[in-house]
Amino acid sequence: MKIWFITGTSSGFGRLWAEAALERGDRVVATARKLESLHDLVERFGDAVLPLELDVTDREGVFAAVGLAVQRFGRLDVVVNNAGYGHFGMVEEVTERELRQQLETNFFGAVWVTQAVLPVLRRQGGGHILQVTSEGGVRAYAGIGSYHASKWALEGLSDALAQEVAGFGIRVTCVEPGPYATDWLSRGSRQSKTLPAYEETRATTAPDFEIGDPAATKPAILELVDAEEPPRRLILGRVFPQIEQIYQDRLREWRDWQPVSVAAF
Repeated sequence: MKIWFITGTSSGFGRLWAEAALERGDRVVATARKLESLHDLVERFGDAVLPLELDVTDREGVFAAVGLAVQRFGRLDVVVNNAGYGHFGMVEEVTERELRQQLETNFFGAVWVTQAVLPVLRRQGGGHILQVTSEGGVRAYAGIGSYHASKWALEGLSDALAQEVAGFGIRVTCVEPGPYATDWLSRGSRQSKTLPAYEETRATTAPDFEIGDPAATKPAILELVDAEEPPRRLILGRVFPQIEQIYQDRLREWRDWQPVSVAAF
């Protein structure tokens, strides 16, 4: 039996993965901004769930929530930094406030949870942190630069973190879902005021997504947390070919410019 701490469990991946853990007999600390959004989860699974109201941008609140989780269940085995949202807007369109809010939730919120759980995981000699970064943590689309900034930052931090905590038996995996039919767009996303100058760019760079079934990710997440040697990164969905091409293009460009790079040494 594993003890999970999951942020953003009111809907989407957070809710699905909490259900997957509970359905197989694990225990879940389920957090959300509004406690009432977790009532049905408690009704279904009873004392196996510890529902907590949490805004991940509140660092003191995060540490308090982790303290309550350990007080209730004694340990933490899997920590899922899932809370976040998408902000739409060209880089020129995004206001300072909008950009800071995006980073406060998607990046700093995950950092606060990570910092809060690390002493617990170190004391118990292990644990697994899942950073939900999305494919948006390794590639980028026009019009959601602030979202990508938050996810790329979390990927970089997590790479360093994985090296720092490996000696304590703690594993770190960046989970990178592609497009799925969650309520991410309809419920969680925000939009900057648009500038007419970018209308053509918006129309010509809009991606043509193949949308996956979010429920299909449940077995994958369970297999991930049960793995003896989990990966540093796990893509969910069918976006690997596109990501592979992006990295091949980057390598080719770096190689093409190697004479300039070496001359600068």
